Amino acid sequence: MTLAPMTPLAAMPSPSTAVWQLGPFPIRAYALCIIAGIAVACVVTEYRLRRRGVAPGAVLDIAVWAVPAGIVGARIYHVITSPEKYFGAGGEPIKALYIWEGGLGIWGAVAGGAVGAWLAARQLGIPLTVVADALAPGMPLAQAIGRLGNWFNNELYGGRTTLPWGLEVHVMDPDNPGHALRDDAGNPVLQPGLYHPTFLYELLWNVGVAALVLILDRRLRLGRGRAFALYVMGYTVGRFWIELMRTDEANHILGVRLNVWTAALVFLGALIYFVRVRGPREYLVPVGEPAAPVAPAGDVSQVDLSVGEAGARPVAPEGYRVVTEDQFRAYRETGALPPTEPAATDDADRAASDDDADRPDRAATDGPDDASADRAGAGDDPAGADHTDGADRADAGRADAGGRPTDRDS
Repeated sequence: MTLAPMTPLAAMPSPSTAVWQLGPFPIRAYALCIIAGIAVACVVTEYRLRRRGVAPGAVLDIAVWAVPAGIVGARIYHVITSPEKYFGAGGEPIKALYIWEGGLGIWGAVAGGAVGAWLAARQLGIPLTVVADALAPGMPLAQAIGRLGNWFNNELYGGRTTLPWGLEVHVMDPDNPGHALRDDAGNPVLQPGLYHPTFLYELLWNVGVAALVLILDRRLRLGRGRAFALYVMGYTVGRFWIELMRTDEANHILGVRLNVWTAALVFLGALIYFVRVRGPREYLVPVGEPAAPVAPAGDVSQVDLSVGEAGARPVAPEGYRVVTEDQFRAYRETGALPPTEPAATDDADRAASDDDADRPDRAATDGPDDASADRAGAGDDPAGADHTDGADRADAGRADAGGRPTDRDS
């Protein structure tokens, strides 16, 4: 009789190095993953913004504000929720600024990034809800890529396991950050046993959240920030159960990790927003047509260089206004901007206007006093249209049947 081996036959390795030196400059794997995630989110958001009518390149203007604000917010959240590391006994307050040593909270990143995006959106004339809905699937993809940085850092793992995908975790060298501690033979030292790769669980969960947002947004035509609320709900559900598996150091409230409480509260807030806020998907058309750049033609020597010296003509519009999906499609097909206001306020005005247009002799004979009297009578009797004679009703019917376009509220 032989006993089954206690050592698992398969395991997931972890990198023993998370920092590389390029001359005097350290190249950190975690930073590279964060940058790659931001790039993917920008590409997805740019594509979705264009499909909603925003001019090309707007995502870069938004990222210039949102990314730094998100980093600041992420660091502030980490310092507030882990103050003992910096302001407790033996803590060094100055290290609260040492962002390269790690310590970023996703909750603060979302809040800070939202403030930065709001500031940029105001300058561009884009509603924040349009930006949020465009970002909704790109955000979890960015978070998924960022979790690879935790793998390089040998952090954010769960409890012990014997599963085939159990994670090997190195003992990191406190005197050489970003590198595993090594024994006398020069081999990296491992923690005993295998651990749940919670970073991988969250990575896969976030990819699933991105797919969920894309599918439901396509089917339900979500708008008014509801796609972003869907992302928040999906992410927090996963973060709730994954956080319960983690064994790394964290602050607790009533015996439960702080981030578990945060995930539950944020989920409730997103759920309330998703249920209460209604409305169709928002599309944008420019306020004032942008000037299209003119390509030089003919001999290059004849091109007016003073135009280049003065700066290229602007392509982005002055701002945007929200329209319906039908109006947006018509604008894309014809290039004609939809009307900003209804052409007529009620059926009686439209009938009178069309009747006058069809009968020039009546328009010429009716004086200002007669027109004023007609308007006053219509205003005194809201049901005045029902008191007209048969001829008038026939004229109104012919006017309505003449192909007058139907106005739609945007």
